[in-house]
Amino acid sequence: MSSTATKSEIVPAAVIRSSALPSPASLRGAAQAAAALGEPLVVMTTLSGCPYCDLVRNSYLLPMRREGKVQAVQIDIRDRSSNLQGFMGENTTPAEQARLWKARFAPTVLFLGPKGQELAERLVGVAVPDFYGDYLDARLMEARKRLKLAHTA
Repeated sequence: MSSTATKSEIVPAAVIRSSALPSPASLRGAAQAAAALGEPLVVMTTLSGCPYCDLVRNSYLLPMRREGKVQAVQIDIRDRSSNLQGFMGENTTPAEQARLWKARFAPTVLFLGPKGQELAERLVGVAVPDFYGDYLDARLMEARKRLKLAHTA
């Protein structure tokens, strides 16, 4: 390999990190997998073209996910065609699930346990971008604490 090779020449395209969070096929499966790691499932509701969604995804959730600090997924609140398995095993769509959560704004970040219960107060929108990381960290700490308490009870 030459010293002038570019990253794309060294790393296959499939390995280069995506700029999107995964969209789960099963919320129950994703939440149970996260709980097995002692983590809440972090779900961000998103919209195509939403600059605040891009900010939360690219500046916070994707880097944390890549570092193994969060189990995070996203659902598009306008997606009425994709199949999504809910927490009770029911078939739904991302749009319907967002409606059931009353997540009307994007981004909304939820912190969920293995049965779909909210473990910390959700983050709705981006009111103060400079403090968003602190708000996110505080919610994650609370969600982890509640998940641990539920597991030991």
